[in-house]
Amino acid sequence: MRPAAHAKRTARAVTVPLAVALAVVPTATACGGGAVPAGGPDGVLSSSWGDPQNPLEPANTNEVQGGKVLDMIFRGLKRYDPKTGEARDVLAERIDTTDSTHFTVTVRDGWTFSNGEKVTAKSFVDAWNYGAHLKNNQKNAYFFEYIEGYDQVHPVSGSPTADTLSGLRVTGPRTFTVTLSQRFSTWPDTLGYAAFAPLPRAFFDHHADWLAKPVGNGPYAVLDYTRGAQMSLRTWKGYPGSDKARNGGVDLRVYTDNNTAYTDLVSGNLDLLDDVPAAQLKNAKADLEGRYINSPAGILQTLAFPYYDPAWNTPGAVKVRTGLSMAINRRQITETIFRGTRTPATDWTSPVLGTDGGHKAGLCGKACHFDPAAAKKLVAEGGGIPGGRLTITYNADTGSHKQWVDAVCNSVNNTLGNDKSCAGSPVGTFADFRDRIGRKKLTGPFRAGWQMDYPLIQNFLQPLYYTNASSNDGKWSDARFDRLVNEANADTDMATAVRTFQRAEAVVRDQMAAIPLWYQNGSAGYTARLSHVELNPFSVPVYDRIEVA
Repeated sequence: MRPAAHAKRTARAVTVPLAVALAVVPTATACGGGAVPAGGPDGVLSSSWGDPQNPLEPANTNEVQGGKVLDMIFRGLKRYDPKTGEARDVLAERIDTTDSTHFTVTVRDGWTFSNGEKVTAKSFVDAWNYGAHLKNNQKNAYFFEYIEGYDQVHPVSGSPTADTLSGLRVTGPRTFTVTLSQRFSTWPDTLGYAAFAPLPRAFFDHHADWLAKPVGNGPYAVLDYTRGAQMSLRTWKGYPGSDKARNGGVDLRVYTDNNTAYTDLVSGNLDLLDDVPAAQLKNAKADLEGRYINSPAGILQTLAFPYYDPAWNTPGAVKVRTGLSMAINRRQITETIFRGTRTPATDWTSPVLGTDGGHKAGLCGKACHFDPAAAKKLVAEGGGIPGGRLTITYNADTGSHKQWVDAVCNSVNNTLGNDKSCAGSPVGTFADFRDRIGRKKLTGPFRAGWQMDYPLIQNFLQPLYYTNASSNDGKWSDARFDRLVNEANADTDMATAVRTFQRAEAVVRDQMAAIPLWYQNGSAGYTARLSHVELNPFSVPVYDRIEVA
């Protein structure tokens, strides 16, 4: 799923139902304060947040902060179970296939968007065609690649020769067919990802208004958004799903410093913090009197490289990258800084997948073990660090990244015997950080946290390392990796497909395409006003289940 802050999205325009429009919005700033909202089913809770990189178009949101909002205001054909991560039908009444290439989708009746517009088969087909088309410049267009006709609407070079995907066809008010360009046995399980959400006609007919205030079909509706301050969402009373919100709404408050958010939480000026800063982990249990969550999540932290910079794309650079991996004392960093909320990574997936799902502990081998002598030797054999100095770019507003980047650099400097070999390069906000990555402005490694979009090994590999994939920010490319991914996707036997994906992962390992650092738990703290607070396998609060006292 997403570059984690980990990982996706922004805002649009929606016609809000009268009951929602009349809801009282408490005045609150990112520093907390304001009147405490009422409790009960109409109680509004406040939660920490960061501005998304882009407006909240589902196919253009590939990072966590925007993804949180999309999960609240949209429901798709499937949704990932908040406890298990299993892909469960929501708007999909049926998805039928006999060959894993041709699918017939039947959409449930009785669903509408919050503006009253009916959700139909066309709502999905129009949204997917929009997301796939080159002219719309959607970051998640890649997710539609396997639908027949993608090459015509989104060519690698030149202009599109078609306006719509030939593999999509509306066959009735609630039915449409999908033809893929190759077999993809687990394709239906990818449909819980936000890029596949339906869109109302308002999105197309009044696009600018919709971007300012999105209209969805989920349990919440956007009431107001002020960039840099707050997004207010309110429960949509007409929501037809079974997962109706148990509260009156959520105010997502923008923080550029998680320590400030933590202070607000402890003082009662913030209800929920879903990323406890590393500096406060030792205090969290006592400060919050047990209202602290530390649970496994499908998140991997890595260091990615700018392969568009020739200096990082030489044969010798493989040894340099491998040497740098061996120069990092993962165990010490996770124990001293993260206090049990991180585990040293030994592959490029997540233990949340389980062995049947593709996690193969130890796949990285010696390259992920701290070995200063071997590290120094490899870096020297590879020609040394390009330019003589390593700068690690990261966003400074969330995630305690400064602490661990400084620690990684200290480890590298001590290993190489030069206290100036490595230094952190902070960028003020996650949005600016993602913008620099998108414009290929980085000359050294950069933080590349990944929060899964769906619990399949494919999602930890293909979006990140496949040639020109949606989140392949460093532009790494390997023909053998691409071929193995294609083979795995085409296999109808899940166990065989997983083994083929693991062979593709071994290519990533052999080239050290990115340096795996650690698996990340979800961590959160909340006030006594809230109950039934939990994080899903993606480390995102399950907002609709939270109750306000």
